[in-house]
Amino acid sequence: MAASNFNLQPDFLENEITKLIPLEEKHFEALFKAASDPLIWEQNPVKDRYTREGFKTYFDIIITKGSFLILDKQTNEIMGTTSFYDYNPEKSSVGIGYTFITRKYWGGPYNNSNKKLMIDYAFQHINSVLFHVGAENFRSQKAVLKLGAEKINDIMFTINGVDVPYFEYELCKMENVKCEM
Repeated sequence: MAASNFNLQPDFLENEITKLIPLEEKHFEALFKAASDPLIWEQNPVKDRYTREGFKTYFDIIITKGSFLILDKQTNEIMGTTSFYDYNPEKSSVGIGYTFITRKYWGGPYNNSNKKLMIDYAFQHINSVLFHVGAENFRSQKAVLKLGAEKINDIMFTINGVDVPYFEYELCKMENVKCEM
């Protein structure tokens, strides 16, 4: 399938554990309630996302991406959110990120399940998935490495006017092959 057919927000992705549905404005209150735990954000470069103002800034960004509400497939409880972003047809790559998961779902199969859904879908259309993780977000760094991604760059993102160090990781469609076409 050609990269140009890549839809950043398919109607749903699901497996036996989780269900991803397109994020909509109407999800704000329920998602904010899920995000309002400061411990979720303690390693994130933007630590105030548990506040209404901080979360509104975050939500306003992710609603413009290919974002999904993450649901527990068994209970329909909101687990968090995740997004496709920075789709680059020329490089056959897309970013996966802007993810958070409530603490109830930490440490189990959930993050891996969500990312596998997105990676498997992306690899039907592109060759490379990128992850951008804050330099002090050790939990997310470990999670990305568990997926098989490799650190390829140290980069800076400007967040609220401040340069913040991030690491860039890449997962290639074909193992032991450079991702570039």
